[in-house]
Amino acid sequence: MERVVSLDVAADGHHSDISVHRWQQAGKWFAYGEHAIFSRIDGRGDALLLLHGFPTASWDWNRIWSYLTPSHQVLVADMLGFGFSDKPVDYPYSLIDQADLQQGWLEAMGIRRVHLLAHDYGCSVAQELLAREQEGSLPFSIASACFLNGALFPEVHQPILIQKLLVGPLGGLVSRGLTRGVFDHNFSKLFGHQTRPSRSELNSFWQLLVYNNGRGILHRLIRYMDERRCHRNRWVGALQNAPQPLRLISGTADPVSGIAMADRYRQLIPLPDVIALDGIGHYPHYENPVQVFEAVRDFHTRV
Repeated sequence: MERVVSLDVAADGHHSDISVHRWQQAGKWFAYGEHAIFSRIDGRGDALLLLHGFPTASWDWNRIWSYLTPSHQVLVADMLGFGFSDKPVDYPYSLIDQADLQQGWLEAMGIRRVHLLAHDYGCSVAQELLAREQEGSLPFSIASACFLNGALFPEVHQPILIQKLLVGPLGGLVSRGLTRGVFDHNFSKLFGHQTRPSRSELNSFWQLLVYNNGRGILHRLIRYMDERRCHRNRWVGALQNAPQPLRLISGTADPVSGIAMADRYRQLIPLPDVIALDGIGHYPHYENPVQVFEAVRDFHTRV
């Protein structure tokens, strides 16, 4: 099943955001080991867990949040090392650990059944949760999983230059020396030509990145690229063997996980359900939240 959706943005080319400060004010923290994790919960209905990407945070979802909360209890946390959560310097960051964090949080809240909506880095966390469910080790069931522009298949992932530098032998220097100008230049490349963030929007992403010395740990967080290759068969198998409905919503203008990733999904996943968003880049839920919401809503209606 596939549908191509044309681009539709506001007249001024941008959507209104909840400010980073207001987003933080509306949240709460919970403990993961000795670390504080920022979270937000709102809405009523079936539980829907949002999983954010690298190097950003839960604030990515702010534009789609009000569309989702009328029909779902929406939950999102800044994963360890991201956004407003703690960012310990000497920590063995891993996707497996982030899955432990999400699993423990849902279990502590007594969630018995949950839908997943994952982006980028969060897609790998979702794949690990699916694998655990298939092994019978999750204390809750996953009702469905919807993916947004993530490296589901590492063999067709195309990292940009700054990512290659961060994962290389000089990653620590690159991380600590990252300037606002370099960030703006590289981050903007991930978006569609008509949906690139404004200066003020880039400022919000930058605030979340540098909060609590986040710039200094990027080279540690980005080890996830190696982890994806290490667990490739387990995580791809989790998609191929998933009993629940899956959908991929793909921004076709994404240079990192766009058309090639969607094509690979069609090749490897039984009965692939792909929604292609024409002209949208790596952050579909931020670039065109209305169309992403419609794709998610239609998917959940079918489920």
